[in-house]
Amino acid sequence: MRPPLETIMLFAAIAAVSPILGSIFGRAAQVPLVVFEILLGILFGPAVLGWITVNEFTTFLAAVGLATLFFLAGNEIDFSALRSRATGAAVLGWVISLVAGLGLGLLIGGSLAAAVFIGIALTTTSLGAILPLLRDAGETRTPFGRSIVTIGAVGEFAPLVAISLFLSGRSPLTAGVILIGFVIVTAVAIVVAARGPYPQLHGLISATLHTSGQFAVRLALGILAALTCLSIALGIDMLIGAFAAGVLARVLLSAAPQEEREGVESKLEAVGFGFLVPIFFINTGVTFPLDELFGDVRVLLLLPLFLVLMLLVRGVPALLGAATRSHWDRGAAVLLTATGLPIIVAVTNLGVEAKDLSAGMAAALVGAGMLSVLLFPLVGLALRGRGVRGTAPALVQDPAATEG
Repeated sequence: MRPPLETIMLFAAIAAVSPILGSIFGRAAQVPLVVFEILLGILFGPAVLGWITVNEFTTFLAAVGLATLFFLAGNEIDFSALRSRATGAAVLGWVISLVAGLGLGLLIGGSLAAAVFIGIALTTTSLGAILPLLRDAGETRTPFGRSIVTIGAVGEFAPLVAISLFLSGRSPLTAGVILIGFVIVTAVAIVVAARGPYPQLHGLISATLHTSGQFAVRLALGILAALTCLSIALGIDMLIGAFAAGVLARVLLSAAPQEEREGVESKLEAVGFGFLVPIFFINTGVTFPLDELFGDVRVLLLLPLFLVLMLLVRGVPALLGAATRSHWDRGAAVLLTATGLPIIVAVTNLGVEAKDLSAGMAAALVGAGMLSVLLFPLVGLALRGRGVRGTAPALVQDPAATEG
């Protein structure tokens, strides 16, 4: 099916205009670009103006964009910087979030099936959304920033595992065996990649880095396609394959000279954040069921409730793994780790398709996720900045720093 030409043009226009709006509003506040992409998608989509129509082509591109977002998130994970104590605290925090989310989901959803969807949605952290902001703020090299990345990695990967185990339509035992098989295959590939360097491989990367060959980019996208398709074929959530592909690509390219590695990363980010990822966020706005949200006052009241629960269920337990040195940092950690959207979109879609989650409740969850992307990083980074200005560096408390 060929999409209407105006739909293609509007997607491209929104993607191009969003950074301009971000620059204009950035003089007053650092608003994430995804906010403009989502809001403009809502404005031009069926919910308001109706200039953009939902079709198979844009839906497919949006799925590729979502996979690319998780690939880039996995590609940011530096396992040499992840120490067992910090990672263990992050995992413990997520488990507490899951238990709390399932309990509250049962109260709100009224059934165990709905509780699983709601509970998993409340435990997510959108590492792909907060990483660019942390990087732009220079936080990825600080103890605070590294701890947030660790918590974000757990908060992005663990819900995907839960989706594959409990929402795949298989028994948890069968799903677990298949997932373990996928993890073994991926782990073997990562171990082999880590045994480098591979001179011929890196020689080809160097030779084509500034030519039309672009072997490194093609190789990375090939890994993304291979592991994503493998996860789909096995009935595992495709985002696990995309995340694992990002990790594998990073390990494979880690032995390359720093200048070349940074060049490849820049090109991958250009493909992702410059083209595919914006399509996902724009499509999220286009497909957002605004009428379901505002059609019932009870559903509308769920939106602020879910927003608060994201802070309580996900943000507060995440403090177990956060490297904080003041109450400002603790507030920033709660807000940043409670930021979630992509997995919420994926989980609620599954819930509506399974008829275990009403369209209204799904809209309230996605709406809360959208507001979290709009508000939480903005306020969180402001609190972090205030904490940095008002606290001496010697007071840093890094859970990983004390590990023997």
